[in-house]
Amino acid sequence: MQDITILSENQHIVSSDLANQYRILPKSVSENTLELYVDDSYNNADAKEELELFLGKNIIFSPIDSYEIEKALSIYYRKERLANSNKSLNFDRGDFLENLLKEAKSLKCSDIHFEVYENSARIRFRIDGQLIERYKVERENYLELVNKIKIKAKLNITEKRLPQDGRITNDSFDIRVSILPTLFGEKIVMRLLGQDASNIDLSTLGLQKEELEHYLEAVKKPNGIILISGPTGSGKTTTLYATLRLLNDSRRNIVTVEDPIEYTLKGINQVQLKEDIGLTFSSALKSFLRQDPDVIMLGEIRDSETALMAIRASLTGHLVLSTIHTNSAIGTISRLIDMGVPSYLIAETLNLSVAQRLIRKLCPNCKKETPFIRKDFPMNYKLPYEITSYYKPVGCNQCFHTGYKGRTAIYEVLTIDSIIAEAIKNNTVTKLFSNDENYKSLSEKAFDILAEGETALEEIYSILINL
Repeated sequence: MQDITILSENQHIVSSDLANQYRILPKSVSENTLELYVDDSYNNADAKEELELFLGKNIIFSPIDSYEIEKALSIYYRKERLANSNKSLNFDRGDFLENLLKEAKSLKCSDIHFEVYENSARIRFRIDGQLIERYKVERENYLELVNKIKIKAKLNITEKRLPQDGRITNDSFDIRVSILPTLFGEKIVMRLLGQDASNIDLSTLGLQKEELEHYLEAVKKPNGIILISGPTGSGKTTTLYATLRLLNDSRRNIVTVEDPIEYTLKGINQVQLKEDIGLTFSSALKSFLRQDPDVIMLGEIRDSETALMAIRASLTGHLVLSTIHTNSAIGTISRLIDMGVPSYLIAETLNLSVAQRLIRKLCPNCKKETPFIRKDFPMNYKLPYEITSYYKPVGCNQCFHTGYKGRTAIYEVLTIDSIIAEAIKNNTVTKLFSNDENYKSLSEKAFDILAEGETALEEIYSILINL
């Protein structure tokens, strides 16, 4: 076995947290390159890219036995491991905020929470929909951090009694900043926006082959409405952007109104909603119709006025994409009727109704198989088929000890053909599908993901009991 020796002047290059999370130690360093010992059993395809982004150097891995890595971690990072499992921010360096943002981006973090209490403060990252504590911060350092963020977001640093909203925009980041005065100081939430949508592809989002075919067929139509439904945080916006990316070419005029603009798309005319000055979804849609559009994307249909205008836009030769808050693809039809849209207009214009949910995937490094027990499942849920086992989360360094790593979407896709259109007119859609054995609901899709070992029961439980 090879012994690991770390030069004292190199040890500071890799923090205790990074060393333990990625199972690495610094071997040698030059101006632009950092060679790292790495656990030969560590399996993370993105590790090299993430470390290069965070450490700012080209990374070379030198694989070494797991036992030797563990022994070296105990020797060289023992004090840090015993003192605190969370990383401490280095406030002596001027670029700590920049590094924090780089780390958040590399970990695919959607939000950063800065929270202060009577004697301490902390920073949490929202990763895969869950908040994970990443840093402990001293109060005096936290106050300095708040001021730095306010300056970057062009906010009033002397105002500490009222909420403030701002934005940080540069070549690397587009971040929405929200500041809220709390009992012990100001809480900050940073939403990471402006991501590049060029790599979002419909074929990689989780649609099954037949579902994807139906979706693409609906998107190719020159007019009509495609509606994506689901609760906040279910991935609706990502599906819309993937659709826009597919449609985006020099022959089409595509306009969007969004709140907020989460991705930037070249070649598409994106409008930020500004309700305080009267720029709403419905007012933007009125203006869009005078802009000779081919495709219109509305961030959300929230009211009767917007719903009716979207219907009219589709009737006059435009393809309209939007989202709506319902639990199922069939429920979208009922929601539109509740908004005052006549059923015959829905039947005439709705091309596709899609419901979706985001589900966390089990960490492949630590998930554990467990025998199937019927009482573990909601008793009112009828099992689509029998299974003998499924997997549970455990937690390890690769998944921040959550047991989960990454997310996938499940979809319920309802294509509006002539039979369904007639059922919409006659208000018999629910009855039509109650006897259709070939139609898979979201709860059945969730069960499939569970049976395949991709997720855990606790992750799909709410889907099973709510649908």
